[in-house]
Amino acid sequence: MRISNRKCMGARTGFAAMFALMIFAIFALPAPSVGAPAPIFPPGSHIGLVPPPGMVPSKTFPGFVDPNDSGVGMVIGALPAGTFDEIEKTFTAEELKKQGVTLEKRDTIQLGIGKGLLVIGTQVFPDKRQYRKWLLFVPMQGLTVALTMQAPVDATAYTDAVVRAALSTIVARPNVPQSEYLSLLPFTVGDFAGFRLMNVIPGRALLLVDAPAYPHMVVTDGLPDYEFDARAIIAAVPGSPGSTGQRADFARLAFNTIGGIKNIQMTMSEPVRIADQEGFESVARAKDSATGSDLMVVQWLRFGGNLSLQIVGISRAPIWERELARLRTIRDSIALKH
Repeated sequence: MRISNRKCMGARTGFAAMFALMIFAIFALPAPSVGAPAPIFPPGSHIGLVPPPGMVPSKTFPGFVDPNDSGVGMVIGALPAGTFDEIEKTFTAEELKKQGVTLEKRDTIQLGIGKGLLVIGTQVFPDKRQYRKWLLFVPMQGLTVALTMQAPVDATAYTDAVVRAALSTIVARPNVPQSEYLSLLPFTVGDFAGFRLMNVIPGRALLLVDAPAYPHMVVTDGLPDYEFDARAIIAAVPGSPGSTGQRADFARLAFNTIGGIKNIQMTMSEPVRIADQEGFESVARAKDSATGSDLMVVQWLRFGGNLSLQIVGISRAPIWERELARLRTIRDSIALKH
């Protein structure tokens, strides 16, 4: 089964596309000056900085907040590589006005991670309070850094000079510790059963792969295709249907969201108990959408509280029994955080 970087877990689906956007290659982190405050990296972020005085890491998004003023915030994100040129063209006074932002200034800014575009403006929110906004975009290897800072115009602690001083400290780290990625999930996995972490959607899902030590690689349409033995997705899904009939419908709809498979032939779909909770198991034969290879697919749903867990395993059919045992080990080690 060959799965390309753009097709892995169905880059044709929005779910996999979100994973694909999280695979970065970034410059090394420079050493801070002696005595200078150390940059702070929001959990899971490759980008960090020394925030303006009074701001602390947010617990709900990648960035910083002022705990004493809910109107102050800084969000750090990433856009696909190659989007910077389009941003330069479209972030004009006219286009910003359509978004409710009055442009004050556009600057080219030289930072340690590269040369970027800084857009400064003001915006009136529905609560009638007026906010100052700083929008920073910096092209880097593999991505475009996107940072948004806002503060009420009457928040005198956040002047243009203070914000620019914080932006001047931006740095990038080449890797995010695996434990940090996993801390962003609403569940824990006690046993990976030899699978490797591929990527994480913060607050939502985890992608694991079982791959040979030296995966076979071919080039198709200029892109490398890697051969994997199995894949596993663990996702927290809002809602928890109550009745058996509702759970069956929920399971059917959830199974239809699995990307990268076709010619599905369901072999089993029935209620089960998982970790002493109500659950549902569905098993099917299928074909790989990209290569036509024979696959086996299992979906386990575990219901309870305000969240359900969706655990999906996809394996090459010839090694199904071996991979199924390992997928069950992963499944049985998952626990929701309280």
